[in-house]
Amino acid sequence: MGEKLVVIIGPTAVGKTKLSIALAKRLNGEIISGDSMQIYKGMDIGTAKIKPEEMEGIPHHLLDIKEPWESFSVVEFQQIARSLIHEISGRGRLPMIVGGTGLYIQSVIYDYRFSDAPSDEAYRRHLRQIAEDKGEMVLYEMLSAIDPESAARIHPRNIRRVIRALEIYHCTGKTMTEWQRGQTKKLLYDVAIIGLTMKREQLYRRINERVDQMIAEGLLEEAKALYDRGIRDCQSVQAIGYKELYDYFDGRVSLEEAIERLKQNSRRYAKRQLTW
Repeated sequence: MGEKLVVIIGPTAVGKTKLSIALAKRLNGEIISGDSMQIYKGMDIGTAKIKPEEMEGIPHHLLDIKEPWESFSVVEFQQIARSLIHEISGRGRLPMIVGGTGLYIQSVIYDYRFSDAPSDEAYRRHLRQIAEDKGEMVLYEMLSAIDPESAARIHPRNIRRVIRALEIYHCTGKTMTEWQRGQTKKLLYDVAIIGLTMKREQLYRRINERVDQMIAEGLLEEAKALYDRGIRDCQSVQAIGYKELYDYFDGRVSLEEAIERLKQNSRRYAKRQLTW
């Protein structure tokens, strides 16, 4: 078995951050964020990024490493996180992954080999042409019809991931979800996985309260700053908390509707996290 590793998982607003700090202090740990959106600079409130004063001196990694217009893939996360685990262990400390995104964490702790994923460049070009001629939503509707589970996890504007999911189905006859489940499940680390949960009604209440707190702390202003910089169709602002407010800035919905959608989407995301 490989290096020791602690992984703390659970739905949004369940209390992972508080537990991770307490454990890191007790176990001489360093924390690696497992959240795919906390990597972005200038996106602190909407991603519920830990504040410097909350870290209590515990080193944190994989925060603020990308500009909001840059893309970030699970392959990049896998490479950086594994390198950090080795580096932290080499200092005699305990690496701890906290968060967030199920596939990202699985890609690190299991023997996932993304280079083995089938590809077809000609088919990708064909799909990009469809998107150009008929609009990106046509591809998303195609994906929803054949692989609703993946479609539920992928934002319609994330055309790169939509095309990738369609490509895997085209090449293998399997949905992306089925293909990922077929990956080897060999653990690479001596890992302890801690899963946090709570009653759904209590969790949903905490999520609603957290959204209200985010608005009070300046989420609207944070999102507007990104909007005013022209950061529109980037991967970063497809995150829950930003896409809903962008609809408000575009005049499609009222602020009250945007906030209610934010709460609703956060609850739905938490439900998927609980399932994982």
